[in-house]
Amino acid sequence: MGSLFRSEEMTLCQLFLQSEAAYACVSELGELGLVQFRDLNPDVNAFQRKFVNEVRRCDEMERKLRYLEKEIRRDGIPMLEIPGECPEAPQPREMIDLEATFEKLENELREVNQNAEALKRNYLELTELKHILRKTQVFFDERLYCDADVGVYRSPLSFVAGVILRERIPAFERMLWRACRGNVFLRQAEIDTPLEDPSSSDQVYKSVFIIFFQGDQLKTRVKKICEGFRATLYPCPESPADRREMAMGVMTRIEDLNTVLGQTQDHRHRVLVAAAKNIKNWFVKVRKIKAIYHTLNLFNLDVTQKCLIAECWVPALDMETIQLALRRGTERSGSSVPPILNRMETIEDPPTYNRTNKFTSAFQHLIYAYGVATYREVNPAPYTVITFPFLFAVMFGDLGHGAIMAAFGFWMCYKEKPLQAKKIDSEIWNIFFGGRYIILLMGLFSMYTGLIYNDIFSKSLNIFGSSWRNNYDGSTLQSNQLLQLNPDSNDYLQYPYPFGIDPVWQLAEANKIIFMNGYKMKISIIIGVFHMLFGVCLSLWNHLYFKRRISIYVEFIPQILFLSLLFFYMVLLMFIKWTTYGATPGHFGSQDPDIVKTSAFCAPSILITFINMMLFKHDKNTRPQCDDFMFSGQMFIQKLFVIVALLCVPIMLFGKPYFIMREQKQRARQGHQPVEGNAENGTAGGAPVPASGHHDEEITEVFIHQAIHTIEFVLGSVSHTASYLRLWALSLAHAQLAEVAWNMLLRKGLMSNDYQGGIFLYVVFAGWAAISVSILVLMEGLSAFLHTLRLHWVEFQSKFYGGEGYLFQPFSFEIILDSAGQAEE
Repeated sequence: MGSLFRSEEMTLCQLFLQSEAAYACVSELGELGLVQFRDLNPDVNAFQRKFVNEVRRCDEMERKLRYLEKEIRRDGIPMLEIPGECPEAPQPREMIDLEATFEKLENELREVNQNAEALKRNYLELTELKHILRKTQVFFDERLYCDADVGVYRSPLSFVAGVILRERIPAFERMLWRACRGNVFLRQAEIDTPLEDPSSSDQVYKSVFIIFFQGDQLKTRVKKICEGFRATLYPCPESPADRREMAMGVMTRIEDLNTVLGQTQDHRHRVLVAAAKNIKNWFVKVRKIKAIYHTLNLFNLDVTQKCLIAECWVPALDMETIQLALRRGTERSGSSVPPILNRMETIEDPPTYNRTNKFTSAFQHLIYAYGVATYREVNPAPYTVITFPFLFAVMFGDLGHGAIMAAFGFWMCYKEKPLQAKKIDSEIWNIFFGGRYIILLMGLFSMYTGLIYNDIFSKSLNIFGSSWRNNYDGSTLQSNQLLQLNPDSNDYLQYPYPFGIDPVWQLAEANKIIFMNGYKMKISIIIGVFHMLFGVCLSLWNHLYFKRRISIYVEFIPQILFLSLLFFYMVLLMFIKWTTYGATPGHFGSQDPDIVKTSAFCAPSILITFINMMLFKHDKNTRPQCDDFMFSGQMFIQKLFVIVALLCVPIMLFGKPYFIMREQKQRARQGHQPVEGNAENGTAGGAPVPASGHHDEEITEVFIHQAIHTIEFVLGSVSHTASYLRLWALSLAHAQLAEVAWNMLLRKGLMSNDYQGGIFLYVVFAGWAAISVSILVLMEGLSAFLHTLRLHWVEFQSKFYGGEGYLFQPFSFEIILDSAGQAEE
């Protein structure tokens, strides 16, 4: 539990490992994930470290595995993950076997691919030749028909035939016409089926062409143009008999090639299927080996070159577990020399480590987004588990919208393992899924506050009956927009609604918003003051733990007094007003002065009372039958509270510098050179007393620091209290948007009649549901989430949370493999 409310106690250790046992020991520590190693060779280039060759070998193995993975994905072969535990890091001697296996697979696959590409290229050429022999027969028939029709003797024409990409035909034809000045005759026909490109495996569309010309000069020119347009030329006999004979030979060769290609593809498929069964485990093994050698590069060698020395941060509670892991690694390696793990004394700030689980990790990450906690200071995360969804719900309170959000969060939690296994590559989805427990709690808390507000999709639930008499008929309630509830009338039955807001307020169109505004505004201030007071109280826990005695007297006590005497007193006035003044009827006609004085008619304004308190003034009640004060001695108490609160300001400003100056003078008089560690001014144990000039510089820094923090706290107390009014503002905006969506859409659909009304309601309900989910749940939910985040980061955590630490980043195979998997996606 100590790690939940405060970060783990960390220890800096020195580790001595025998060279032959270092690999196995680091492997065991990687499986454990509880050790953060420090780089003892910061000035050494990465290419000059001891195990750089092993890291390069791992990089080469990773390259070969990525090549295999690409080929497996291209063929659509599923890569199986063997269920069970993650494979352990192989021994160094197994690297040679892995390298040989990957080398053999890569060479075999590349050879198969080269053979397959050559066969496909040959197959493409034969296929194109087959289409040329078929299509050109028509062209030759047309030529003979034209010659016979004209009846003249023509000199023999030469020709070339080939295949070209279909999209290049227009440009190809224009170039032939211009370069040959119209002295060529081009005929082309499209190949109906697409052909596979052997290099890229893409499907391309081509056309057959034949060019008739006369003379060797034109022949040379035509061939150069064909070469420029990357057209493939094929021999085509002029005699029909020769063409038929060649076509038969081409068909025979194509059939033989199909057989050989099928066998090649089958062999390639078998190789890839065999690799797909193990490639996941191979990746894990190679990445573990690489991580181990990367970590070993952080170590130092002793003078004998037989021992590796490391420095690492470890949680104090896990020292025994780490010792056991080192012992296992030594036994695995067969070394007879046990490892040595020694604690070291240091003045460095240790890293911050908070143990989390799948539930608390999301809340802890919200805190880390603001700043990593200073070592061993109070962790706000366990309190945020409750306060974060609660403050969100105050702004988002609606039973219907909260149920939608809770259902979504519950679905993600219920389907947690299947959704994790899918590894969906979407940043937005990953954010939602990572905060699934936050979403579930926010939805549940919103359902609770929705019941308190008696608000479900802007409507109310009448569970317990109303505490008001209804003196109007249904038509008046529906048509009259000026109805209002008067608590001072006889319509009120003098007992409150048992739970939440009375549903009859839905009918009070004239003063419903006024009533809800006053209610939610006061609730926001009450919640805000208690939230800030709790933050100041947590600062006391920090002072006690770090033994900052002076800070308790000159920071905590003045701060708690300042907040309590001013703002907590304002909260008390709210409760006094609620309990003293009630909805008592007959304040005008009653002859009983006690009834009149305790009626809502005489209730003072809390805001005006607080302003007058700060100004040391009092406005006399203009109503003669009402008292000037809420209780006896109020004016004296208020003046006393303001005076004491104002006196707290100079204590916060000058108290700490005064005590520090006094301590330094006492040390100077006693002539002490070394001083003990002082948590107040940050001096380290055993450090010499600085010179007087340095003293003056330190005191000046303390004065500046205290001035900034005092001004920030005093002004922040006012601004932060006002900042909690966002709870009221967003709650009001959410309720009004929900009411607009209901009145403008669903209400009109529900009021429609006949079968046409049913169709209209169907359409209107779809629109209302889309608006409710997209705007009122998603957008309003995001807005309330961000405002809740601000209230925690600024108004709450600023009272006690430094956030100046750095995160504990242990050497962990689990973290390394997860980050590698995310990078691949």
